[in-house]
Amino acid sequence: MITGELKNRIDSLWDIFAAGGLVNPLDVIEQITYLMFIRDLDDTDNLRARENAMLGLAYVSIFPGEVEILGRRIPGNQLRWSVFHDYEAGRMYVNMQECVFPFIKGLHGDKNSAYSKYMADAIFKLPTPLVLSRVVDCLDDIYARMTQVHDADIRGDVYEYLLSKISQSGLNGQFRTPRHIIRMMVEMMDPTPEETICDPACGTSGFLVSAGEYLKEKYRQEIFFNREKRDHYMNQMFHGYDMDRTMLRIGAMNMMTHGVDNPFIEYRDSLSDQNPDQDRYSLILANPPFKGSLDAASVSESLLRVCKTKKTELLFLALFLRMLKVGGRCACIVPDGVLFGSSKAHMDIRRNIIENNRLEAVISMPSGVFKPYAGVSTAVLVFTKTNYGGTDQVWFYDMKADGFSLDDRRTPVNENDIPDIVERFHHLEDEKERKRSEQSFFVPKQEIVDNGYDLSINKYKKTEYVPVEYPSTKEIMAQLYTLEQEIEGGLMKLEGML
Repeated sequence: MITGELKNRIDSLWDIFAAGGLVNPLDVIEQITYLMFIRDLDDTDNLRARENAMLGLAYVSIFPGEVEILGRRIPGNQLRWSVFHDYEAGRMYVNMQECVFPFIKGLHGDKNSAYSKYMADAIFKLPTPLVLSRVVDCLDDIYARMTQVHDADIRGDVYEYLLSKISQSGLNGQFRTPRHIIRMMVEMMDPTPEETICDPACGTSGFLVSAGEYLKEKYRQEIFFNREKRDHYMNQMFHGYDMDRTMLRIGAMNMMTHGVDNPFIEYRDSLSDQNPDQDRYSLILANPPFKGSLDAASVSESLLRVCKTKKTELLFLALFLRMLKVGGRCACIVPDGVLFGSSKAHMDIRRNIIENNRLEAVISMPSGVFKPYAGVSTAVLVFTKTNYGGTDQVWFYDMKADGFSLDDRRTPVNENDIPDIVERFHHLEDEKERKRSEQSFFVPKQEIVDNGYDLSINKYKKTEYVPVEYPSTKEIMAQLYTLEQEIEGGLMKLEGML
Protein backbone atom coordinates (compact mmCIF):
# COMPACT_ATOMS: atom_id res chain seq x y z
CA MET A 1 0.00 0.00 0.00
CA ILE A 2 1.19 3.55 -0.63
CA THR A 3 2.40 5.66 2.28
CA GLY A 4 0.91 8.90 3.50
CA GLU A 5 3.88 10.83 2.12
CA LEU A 6 3.42 9.34 -1.34
CA LYS A 7 -0.31 10.03 -1.20
CA ASN A 8 0.45 13.65 -0.35
CA ARG A 9 2.67 13.97 -3.42
CA ILE A 10 -0.05 12.46 -5.65
CA ASP A 11 -2.57 14.87 -4.12
CA SER A 12 -0.15 17.71 -4.91
CA LEU A 13 0.03 16.50 -8.51
CA TRP A 14 -3.76 16.59 -8.68
CA ASP A 15 -3.72 20.12 -7.24
CA ILE A 16 -1.31 21.29 -9.97
CA PHE A 17 -3.82 20.27 -12.63
CA ALA A 18 -6.66 21.97 -10.74
CA ALA A 19 -4.65 25.20 -10.41
CA GLY A 20 -4.01 25.04 -14.17
CA GLY A 21 -7.74 24.86 -14.88
CA LEU A 22 -7.93 21.12 -15.67
CA VAL A 23 -10.59 19.90 -13.23
CA ASN A 24 -12.38 17.05 -15.04
CA PRO A 25 -11.12 13.92 -13.22
CA LEU A 26 -11.16 11.83 -16.40
CA ASP A 27 -9.08 14.43 -18.24
CA VAL A 28 -6.59 14.60 -15.37
CA ILE A 29 -6.26 10.81 -15.25
CA GLU A 30 -5.72 10.63 -19.01
CA GLN A 31 -3.03 13.33 -19.01
CA ILE A 32 -1.20 11.74 -16.05
CA THR A 33 -1.44 8.37 -17.79
CA TYR A 34 0.13 9.74 -20.96
CA LEU A 35 3.00 11.30 -19.01
CA MET A 36 3.58 8.16 -16.92
CA PHE A 37 3.57 6.15 -20.14
CA ILE A 38 6.12 8.51 -21.74
CA ARG A 39 8.36 8.22 -18.69
CA ASP A 40 7.95 4.44 -18.52
CA LEU A 41 8.88 4.13 -22.21
CA ASP A 42 12.29 5.60 -21.42
CA ASP A 43 12.80 3.33 -18.39
CA THR A 44 11.56 0.24 -20.27
CA ASP A 45 13.80 0.96 -23.26
CA ASN A 46 16.87 1.26 -21.02
CA LEU A 47 15.96 -1.95 -19.16
CA ARG A 48 15.46 -3.96 -22.35
CA ALA A 49 18.73 -2.62 -23.77
CA ARG A 50 20.57 -3.84 -20.64
CA GLU A 51 18.83 -7.24 -20.68
CA ASN A 52 19.67 -7.81 -24.35
CA ALA A 53 23.27 -6.73 -23.76
CA MET A 54 23.58 -9.29 -20.94
CA LEU A 55 22.15 -12.00 -23.23
CA GLY A 56 24.36 -10.94 -26.13
CA LEU A 57 21.35 -10.07 -28.30
CA ALA A 58 20.91 -7.13 -30.64
CA TYR A 59 18.39 -4.51 -29.55
CA VAL A 60 16.65 -1.83 -31.57
CA SER A 61 15.75 1.12 -29.36
CA ILE A 62 12.29 2.68 -29.33
CA PHE A 63 14.18 5.96 -29.68
CA PRO A 64 16.32 5.64 -32.84
CA GLY A 65 19.12 8.02 -33.80
CA GLU A 66 16.68 10.12 -35.81
CA VAL A 67 12.92 9.99 -36.15
CA GLU A 68 10.57 11.70 -38.59
CA ILE A 69 7.66 13.51 -36.95
CA LEU A 70 5.17 15.69 -38.80
CA GLY A 71 7.45 15.98 -41.81
CA ARG A 72 10.68 16.88 -40.04
CA ARG A 73 13.52 14.82 -38.65
CA ILE A 74 14.60 15.20 -35.03
CA PRO A 75 17.09 13.37 -32.77
CA GLY A 76 15.48 10.32 -31.09
CA ASN A 77 17.00 11.26 -27.72
CA GLN A 78 14.88 14.40 -27.72
CA LEU A 79 11.88 12.14 -27.09
CA ARG A 80 13.35 10.60 -23.93
CA TRP A 81 11.94 11.75 -20.60
CA SER A 82 15.43 11.62 -19.06
CA VAL A 83 16.55 14.19 -21.64
CA PHE A 84 13.65 16.62 -22.08
CA HIS A 85 12.71 16.83 -18.38
CA ASP A 86 15.74 19.13 -17.95
CA TYR A 87 14.55 21.50 -20.68
CA GLU A 88 13.41 25.04 -19.85
CA ALA A 89 9.59 25.10 -19.46
CA GLY A 90 8.81 26.76 -22.80
CA ARG A 91 11.11 24.47 -24.79
CA MET A 92 9.75 21.40 -22.96
CA TYR A 93 6.18 22.40 -23.78
CA VAL A 94 6.90 22.86 -27.49
CA ASN A 95 8.84 19.58 -27.57
CA MET A 96 5.94 17.75 -25.90
CA GLN A 97 3.31 19.26 -28.22
CA GLU A 98 5.18 18.99 -31.50
CA CYS A 99 7.42 15.93 -31.00
CA VAL A 100 6.81 13.65 -28.01
CA PHE A 101 3.02 13.45 -28.15
CA PRO A 102 2.80 12.86 -31.94
CA PHE A 103 5.53 10.25 -31.48
CA ILE A 104 3.62 8.19 -28.88
CA LYS A 105 0.38 8.47 -30.88
CA GLY A 106 2.09 6.87 -33.88
CA LEU A 107 4.35 4.58 -31.89
CA HIS A 108 2.68 1.33 -32.91
CA GLY A 109 2.94 0.63 -36.64
CA ASP A 110 -0.11 -1.66 -36.74
CA LYS A 111 -3.10 0.67 -37.15
CA ASN A 112 -5.42 -2.14 -35.97
CA SER A 113 -3.58 -2.64 -32.70
CA ALA A 114 -5.24 -1.82 -29.38
CA TYR A 115 -2.68 0.87 -28.71
CA SER A 116 -3.18 2.61 -32.06
CA LYS A 117 -7.00 2.42 -31.86
CA TYR A 118 -7.22 4.10 -28.48
CA MET A 119 -4.36 6.58 -28.90
CA ALA A 120 -5.72 7.88 -32.23
CA ASP A 121 -8.06 10.35 -30.52
CA ALA A 122 -5.75 11.21 -27.62
CA ILE A 123 -5.26 14.95 -27.05
CA PHE A 124 -2.50 16.77 -25.13
CA LYS A 125 -4.44 19.09 -22.81
CA LEU A 126 -1.93 20.63 -20.41
CA PRO A 127 -2.67 24.34 -20.75
CA THR A 128 0.69 26.09 -20.14
CA PRO A 129 4.46 25.43 -20.06
CA LEU A 130 4.49 26.19 -16.31
CA VAL A 131 1.85 23.54 -15.57
CA LEU A 132 3.75 20.95 -17.64
CA SER A 133 7.04 21.80 -15.92
CA ARG A 134 5.48 21.50 -12.45
CA VAL A 135 3.74 18.21 -13.37
CA VAL A 136 6.99 16.72 -14.74
CA ASP A 137 8.91 17.71 -11.58
CA CYS A 138 6.15 16.28 -9.36
CA LEU A 139 6.09 12.99 -11.32
CA ASP A 140 9.89 12.70 -11.02
CA ASP A 141 9.51 13.12 -7.25
CA ILE A 142 6.72 10.48 -7.12
CA TYR A 143 8.83 7.99 -9.10
CA ALA A 144 11.83 8.64 -6.83
CA ARG A 145 9.68 7.93 -3.78
CA MET A 146 8.26 4.79 -5.42
CA THR A 147 11.78 3.36 -5.83
CA GLN A 148 12.38 3.86 -2.09
CA VAL A 149 9.34 1.77 -1.09
CA HIS A 150 10.83 -1.56 -2.33
CA ASP A 151 7.43 -3.01 -3.15
CA ALA A 152 6.84 -4.79 -6.46
CA ASP A 153 3.20 -3.62 -6.48
CA ILE A 154 3.87 0.04 -5.63
CA ARG A 155 3.40 1.34 -9.18
CA GLY A 156 0.07 -0.46 -9.46
CA ASP A 157 -0.97 0.92 -6.07
CA VAL A 158 -0.03 4.47 -7.09
CA TYR A 159 -1.96 4.11 -10.31
CA GLU A 160 -4.99 2.68 -8.54
CA TYR A 161 -4.88 5.53 -6.02
CA LEU A 162 -4.99 7.92 -8.96
CA LEU A 163 -7.96 6.05 -10.41
CA SER A 164 -9.76 6.21 -7.07
CA LYS A 165 -9.93 9.97 -7.51
CA ILE A 166 -12.33 9.63 -10.42
CA SER A 167 -15.55 10.64 -8.67
CA GLN A 168 -17.62 8.62 -11.13
CA SER A 169 -15.76 5.46 -10.16
CA GLY A 170 -18.10 2.89 -8.65
CA LEU A 171 -21.33 4.15 -10.23
CA ASN A 172 -21.27 1.17 -12.57
CA GLY A 173 -19.71 -1.22 -10.11
CA GLN A 174 -16.20 -0.30 -11.28
CA PHE A 175 -14.04 -0.36 -8.17
CA ARG A 176 -10.45 -1.47 -8.00
CA THR A 177 -9.37 -5.06 -7.53
CA PRO A 178 -6.44 -5.00 -5.10
CA ARG A 179 -3.21 -6.08 -6.77
CA HIS A 180 -2.45 -8.75 -4.16
CA ILE A 181 -5.89 -10.36 -4.71
CA ILE A 182 -5.30 -10.36 -8.48
CA ARG A 183 -1.89 -11.94 -7.93
CA MET A 184 -3.40 -14.60 -5.65
CA MET A 185 -5.89 -15.58 -8.35
CA VAL A 186 -3.17 -15.68 -11.03
CA GLU A 187 -0.93 -17.85 -8.85
CA MET A 188 -3.82 -20.21 -8.14
CA MET A 189 -4.50 -20.62 -11.88
CA ASP A 190 -0.77 -20.98 -12.65
CA PRO A 191 -1.05 -19.97 -16.36
CA THR A 192 1.28 -21.55 -18.93
CA PRO A 193 2.77 -20.13 -22.18
CA GLU A 194 0.07 -21.91 -24.23
CA GLU A 195 -2.87 -20.09 -22.61
CA THR A 196 -5.32 -17.76 -24.32
CA ILE A 197 -6.40 -15.42 -21.52
CA CYS A 198 -9.42 -13.12 -21.38
CA ASP A 199 -10.95 -10.57 -19.03
CA PRO A 200 -14.37 -9.54 -20.42
CA ALA A 201 -14.56 -6.57 -18.01
CA CYS A 202 -10.90 -5.58 -18.12
CA GLY A 203 -10.90 -1.94 -16.97
CA THR A 204 -7.23 -0.96 -16.75
CA SER A 205 -6.12 -4.55 -17.60
CA GLY A 206 -4.96 -5.42 -14.09
CA PHE A 207 -5.60 -9.18 -14.45
CA LEU A 208 -3.96 -9.34 -17.87
CA VAL A 209 -0.90 -7.39 -16.70
CA SER A 210 -0.51 -9.63 -13.64
CA ALA A 211 -0.85 -12.81 -15.73
CA GLY A 212 1.76 -11.48 -18.16
CA GLU A 213 4.18 -10.65 -15.35
CA TYR A 214 3.68 -14.10 -13.79
CA LEU A 215 4.44 -15.80 -17.11
CA LYS A 216 7.57 -13.68 -17.57
CA GLU A 217 8.77 -14.62 -14.09
CA LYS A 218 8.15 -18.35 -14.46
CA TYR A 219 8.66 -19.02 -18.19
CA ARG A 220 10.92 -16.18 -19.39
CA GLN A 221 13.34 -18.36 -21.36
CA GLU A 222 10.65 -20.70 -22.68
CA ILE A 223 8.62 -17.77 -24.03
CA PHE A 224 11.25 -15.34 -25.22
CA PHE A 225 13.65 -17.84 -26.78
CA ASN A 226 10.92 -19.54 -28.80
CA ARG A 227 9.68 -17.55 -31.80
CA GLU A 228 6.19 -19.09 -31.85
CA LYS A 229 5.61 -18.71 -28.10
CA ARG A 230 6.94 -15.17 -28.10
CA ASP A 231 4.62 -14.28 -30.98
CA HIS A 232 1.69 -15.86 -29.12
CA TYR A 233 2.57 -13.93 -25.94
CA MET A 234 2.88 -10.62 -27.77
CA ASN A 235 -0.05 -10.90 -30.18
CA GLN A 236 -2.60 -13.62 -29.38
CA MET A 237 -2.52 -14.46 -25.67
CA PHE A 238 -4.21 -11.48 -24.01
CA HIS A 239 -7.79 -10.33 -24.66
CA GLY A 240 -9.73 -7.67 -22.79
CA TYR A 241 -13.08 -5.96 -23.34
CA ASP A 242 -14.67 -2.92 -21.72
CA MET A 243 -17.26 -0.23 -22.46
CA ASP A 244 -15.20 2.71 -21.19
CA ARG A 245 -12.84 4.12 -23.83
CA THR A 246 -10.74 5.90 -21.20
CA MET A 247 -10.17 2.62 -19.38
CA LEU A 248 -9.38 0.89 -22.67
CA ARG A 249 -6.78 3.54 -23.52
CA ILE A 250 -5.23 3.22 -20.07
CA GLY A 251 -5.37 -0.59 -20.27
CA ALA A 252 -3.69 -0.70 -23.70
CA MET A 253 -0.88 1.58 -22.50
CA ASN A 254 -0.58 -0.44 -19.29
CA MET A 255 -0.10 -3.67 -21.28
CA MET A 256 2.38 -2.10 -23.68
CA THR A 257 4.40 -0.62 -20.81
CA HIS A 258 4.57 -4.12 -19.30
CA GLY A 259 6.08 -5.53 -22.49
CA VAL A 260 3.05 -6.90 -24.38
CA ASP A 261 3.27 -5.37 -27.84
CA ASN A 262 -0.19 -6.07 -29.23
CA PRO A 263 -2.87 -7.19 -26.77
CA PHE A 264 -6.41 -7.49 -28.11
CA ILE A 265 -8.06 -4.73 -26.06
CA GLU A 266 -11.41 -3.79 -27.60
CA TYR A 267 -14.49 -1.68 -26.96
CA ARG A 268 -17.27 -4.21 -26.48
CA ASP A 269 -20.40 -4.77 -24.45
CA SER A 270 -19.48 -8.27 -23.35
CA LEU A 271 -23.04 -9.20 -22.35
CA SER A 272 -24.59 -8.27 -25.70
CA ASP A 273 -24.66 -9.91 -29.11
CA GLN A 274 -21.75 -7.59 -29.90
CA ASN A 275 -19.66 -10.29 -28.22
CA PRO A 276 -19.74 -13.47 -30.35
CA ASP A 277 -16.97 -15.32 -28.46
CA GLN A 278 -17.76 -18.95 -27.73
CA ASP A 279 -15.52 -21.91 -26.79
CA ARG A 280 -12.48 -19.70 -27.31
CA TYR A 281 -10.41 -19.09 -24.17
CA SER A 282 -8.41 -21.43 -21.96
CA LEU A 283 -8.37 -19.06 -18.97
CA ILE A 284 -10.65 -16.26 -17.77
CA LEU A 285 -9.61 -13.98 -14.91
CA ALA A 286 -12.16 -11.34 -13.96
CA ASN A 287 -13.87 -9.15 -11.43
CA PRO A 288 -17.07 -8.28 -13.33
CA PRO A 289 -19.30 -5.36 -12.30
CA PHE A 290 -21.74 -6.24 -9.51
CA LYS A 291 -24.24 -3.48 -10.11
CA GLY A 292 -25.08 -0.59 -12.37
CA SER A 293 -27.31 0.13 -15.30
CA LEU A 294 -28.08 -2.71 -17.66
CA ASP A 295 -30.00 -2.46 -20.89
CA ALA A 296 -31.97 -5.70 -20.62
CA ALA A 297 -32.94 -5.53 -24.29
CA SER A 298 -29.29 -5.66 -25.34
CA VAL A 299 -28.38 -8.79 -23.35
CA SER A 300 -27.53 -11.78 -25.51
CA GLU A 301 -30.30 -14.39 -25.75
CA SER A 302 -27.75 -17.17 -25.26
CA LEU A 303 -27.03 -15.82 -21.75
CA LEU A 304 -30.68 -15.32 -20.83
CA ARG A 305 -31.34 -18.96 -21.71
CA VAL A 306 -28.86 -19.95 -19.00
CA CYS A 307 -30.27 -17.58 -16.36
CA LYS A 308 -33.02 -15.05 -17.03
CA THR A 309 -32.04 -12.05 -14.94
CA LYS A 310 -30.92 -8.42 -14.99
CA LYS A 311 -28.17 -9.05 -12.44
CA THR A 312 -24.82 -8.49 -14.16
CA GLU A 313 -22.90 -10.76 -11.76
CA LEU A 314 -25.04 -13.75 -12.77
CA LEU A 315 -24.99 -12.93 -16.49
CA PHE A 316 -21.20 -12.68 -16.43
CA LEU A 317 -20.94 -16.18 -14.94
CA ALA A 318 -23.09 -17.48 -17.80
CA LEU A 319 -20.85 -15.54 -20.20
CA PHE A 320 -17.67 -17.08 -18.78
CA LEU A 321 -19.07 -20.56 -19.34
CA ARG A 322 -19.91 -19.69 -22.94
CA MET A 323 -16.54 -18.06 -23.71
CA LEU A 324 -14.37 -20.82 -22.24
CA LYS A 325 -13.32 -23.74 -24.40
CA VAL A 326 -13.90 -27.20 -22.95
CA GLY A 327 -11.19 -27.71 -20.36
CA GLY A 328 -10.85 -23.95 -19.91
CA ARG A 329 -10.64 -22.58 -16.38
CA CYS A 330 -12.03 -19.51 -14.66
CA ALA A 331 -11.18 -17.64 -11.47
CA CYS A 332 -13.58 -14.77 -10.84
CA ILE A 333 -14.73 -12.55 -7.99
CA VAL A 334 -18.44 -12.57 -7.13
CA PRO A 335 -20.49 -10.83 -4.42
CA ASP A 336 -21.62 -13.10 -1.61
CA GLY A 337 -25.22 -12.97 -2.82
CA VAL A 338 -24.25 -15.17 -5.78
CA LEU A 339 -23.36 -17.94 -3.32
CA PHE A 340 -26.67 -18.14 -1.48
CA GLY A 341 -29.26 -16.10 -3.44
CA SER A 342 -32.57 -17.97 -3.57
CA SER A 343 -34.01 -16.58 -6.83
CA LYS A 344 -34.45 -18.90 -9.79
CA ALA A 345 -31.62 -17.16 -11.67
CA HIS A 346 -29.23 -17.61 -8.73
CA MET A 347 -30.14 -21.28 -8.41
CA ASP A 348 -29.90 -21.87 -12.16
CA ILE A 349 -26.36 -20.51 -12.55
CA ARG A 350 -25.07 -22.36 -9.48
CA ARG A 351 -26.72 -25.58 -10.65
CA ASN A 352 -25.19 -25.13 -14.12
CA ILE A 353 -21.68 -24.68 -12.75
CA ILE A 354 -21.98 -27.61 -10.34
CA GLU A 355 -23.97 -30.11 -12.42
CA ASN A 356 -22.76 -29.38 -15.96
CA ASN A 357 -19.21 -28.31 -15.21
CA ARG A 358 -16.64 -28.73 -12.45
CA LEU A 359 -16.68 -26.33 -9.52
CA GLU A 360 -13.34 -26.62 -7.74
CA ALA A 361 -13.11 -23.96 -5.05
CA VAL A 362 -14.93 -21.21 -3.18
CA ILE A 363 -12.67 -18.79 -1.31
CA SER A 364 -14.69 -16.56 1.01
CA MET A 365 -13.03 -13.14 1.46
CA PRO A 366 -13.63 -10.67 4.31
CA SER A 367 -15.70 -7.58 3.51
CA GLY A 368 -12.77 -5.20 4.11
CA VAL A 369 -10.80 -6.45 1.10
CA PHE A 370 -12.26 -3.77 -1.19
CA LYS A 371 -12.17 -0.90 1.30
CA PRO A 372 -12.08 2.08 1.15
CA TYR A 373 -13.87 1.82 -2.23
CA ALA A 374 -16.57 -0.65 -1.20
CA GLY A 375 -17.49 -2.73 1.83
CA VAL A 376 -19.16 -5.58 -0.05
CA SER A 377 -18.45 -9.18 0.99
CA THR A 378 -17.06 -11.23 -1.87
CA ALA A 379 -15.71 -14.63 -2.80
CA VAL A 380 -13.48 -16.14 -5.49
CA LEU A 381 -15.04 -18.93 -7.56
CA VAL A 382 -12.76 -21.36 -9.40
CA PHE A 383 -14.30 -23.69 -11.97
CA THR A 384 -13.51 -25.62 -15.15
CA LYS A 385 -15.79 -25.88 -18.17
CA THR A 386 -16.49 -29.53 -19.00
CA ASN A 387 -20.09 -29.54 -20.37
CA TYR A 388 -20.59 -32.96 -18.76
CA GLY A 389 -20.19 -32.33 -15.02
CA GLY A 390 -17.29 -33.49 -12.91
CA THR A 391 -17.96 -31.79 -9.59
CA ASP A 392 -17.49 -34.42 -6.90
CA GLN A 393 -16.44 -32.24 -3.97
CA VAL A 394 -15.80 -28.52 -3.54
CA TRP A 395 -12.92 -26.97 -1.60
CA PHE A 396 -13.89 -24.11 0.72
CA TYR A 397 -11.49 -21.66 2.35
CA ASP A 398 -12.41 -19.03 4.93
CA MET A 399 -9.98 -16.14 4.31
CA LYS A 400 -9.75 -14.07 7.48
CA ALA A 401 -6.79 -11.82 6.61
CA ASP A 402 -5.13 -10.62 3.41
CA GLY A 403 -2.05 -8.86 4.81
CA PHE A 404 -3.80 -5.52 5.42
CA SER A 405 -6.14 -4.14 8.06
CA LEU A 406 -9.78 -4.53 7.08
CA ASP A 407 -10.73 -0.91 7.77
CA ASP A 408 -10.65 2.10 5.43
CA ARG A 409 -6.95 2.71 6.12
CA ARG A 410 -5.81 -0.74 4.88
CA THR A 411 -2.45 -0.59 6.65
CA PRO A 412 -0.10 -3.62 6.40
CA VAL A 413 -0.47 -6.30 9.10
CA ASN A 414 1.31 -9.59 9.76
CA GLU A 415 -1.77 -11.80 9.37
CA ASN A 416 -2.07 -13.00 5.76
CA ASP A 417 -3.88 -16.12 4.52
CA ILE A 418 -2.99 -15.66 0.84
CA PRO A 419 0.25 -17.73 0.79
CA ASP A 420 -1.63 -20.51 2.62
CA ILE A 421 -4.52 -20.37 0.13
CA VAL A 422 -2.21 -20.69 -2.90
CA GLU A 423 -0.16 -23.47 -1.31
CA ARG A 424 -3.21 -25.49 -0.24
CA PHE A 425 -4.97 -25.02 -3.58
CA HIS A 426 -2.01 -26.56 -5.38
CA HIS A 427 -2.00 -29.54 -2.97
CA LEU A 428 -5.70 -30.30 -2.60
CA GLU A 429 -4.97 -34.01 -2.15
CA ASP A 430 -3.69 -33.13 1.33
CA GLU A 431 -6.93 -31.36 2.28
CA LYS A 432 -9.23 -34.38 2.35
CA GLU A 433 -8.79 -35.16 6.04
CA ARG A 434 -9.32 -31.62 7.28
CA LYS A 435 -12.28 -31.04 9.58
CA ARG A 436 -15.15 -28.61 9.02
CA SER A 437 -13.96 -26.61 12.05
CA GLU A 438 -10.68 -25.76 10.29
CA GLN A 439 -10.06 -22.84 7.91
CA SER A 440 -10.29 -24.98 4.78
CA PHE A 441 -12.15 -28.20 4.03
CA PHE A 442 -13.95 -30.23 1.35
CA VAL A 443 -17.74 -30.54 1.01
CA PRO A 444 -19.21 -33.39 -1.06
CA LYS A 445 -21.31 -32.37 -4.05
CA GLN A 446 -24.41 -34.21 -2.80
CA GLU A 447 -24.45 -32.21 0.42
CA ILE A 448 -24.34 -28.98 -1.62
CA VAL A 449 -27.20 -30.24 -3.83
CA ASP A 450 -29.24 -31.15 -0.75
CA ASN A 451 -28.75 -27.59 0.50
CA GLY A 452 -30.22 -26.02 -2.64
CA TYR A 453 -26.77 -25.50 -4.23
CA ASP A 454 -25.90 -23.05 -1.44
CA LEU A 455 -22.18 -22.16 -1.61
CA SER A 456 -21.86 -19.93 1.46
CA ILE A 457 -19.11 -21.28 3.70
CA ASN A 458 -21.15 -20.71 6.89
CA LYS A 459 -23.61 -23.34 5.67
CA TYR A 460 -20.94 -26.03 6.04
CA LYS A 461 -18.40 -24.70 8.51
CA LYS A 462 -18.67 -26.17 12.01
CA THR A 463 -17.90 -24.03 15.03
CA GLU A 464 -16.27 -25.73 17.98
CA TYR A 465 -17.67 -24.48 21.25
CA VAL A 466 -15.10 -24.59 24.04
CA PRO A 467 -16.71 -24.82 27.49
CA VAL A 468 -15.82 -21.90 29.73
CA GLU A 469 -16.00 -22.34 33.51
CA TYR A 470 -16.87 -19.26 35.52
CA PRO A 471 -16.37 -18.80 39.28
CA SER A 472 -19.37 -19.45 41.49
CA THR A 473 -21.57 -16.57 42.62
CA LYS A 474 -20.14 -16.89 46.12
CA GLU A 475 -16.56 -16.46 44.83
CA ILE A 476 -17.54 -13.45 42.69
CA MET A 477 -19.21 -11.77 45.69
CA ALA A 478 -16.10 -12.40 47.81
CA GLN A 479 -13.92 -10.76 45.10
CA LEU A 480 -16.27 -7.76 44.94
CA TYR A 481 -16.15 -7.40 48.74
CA THR A 482 -12.31 -7.48 48.67
CA LEU A 483 -12.24 -4.84 45.91
CA GLU A 484 -14.63 -2.65 47.89
CA GLN A 485 -12.37 -2.84 50.96
CA GLU A 486 -9.35 -1.89 48.86
CA ILE A 487 -11.21 1.10 47.38
CA GLU A 488 -12.38 2.21 50.86
CA GLY A 489 -8.82 1.93 52.21
CA GLY A 490 -7.49 3.98 49.29
CA LEU A 491 -10.10 6.71 49.86
CA MET A 492 -9.20 6.92 53.57
CA LYS A 493 -5.50 7.23 52.71
CA LEU A 494 -6.27 9.97 50.18
CA GLU A 495 -8.40 11.82 52.76
CA GLY A 496 -5.52 11.71 55.23
CA MET A 497 -3.23 13.40 52.70
CA LEU A 498 -5.57 16.45 52.39
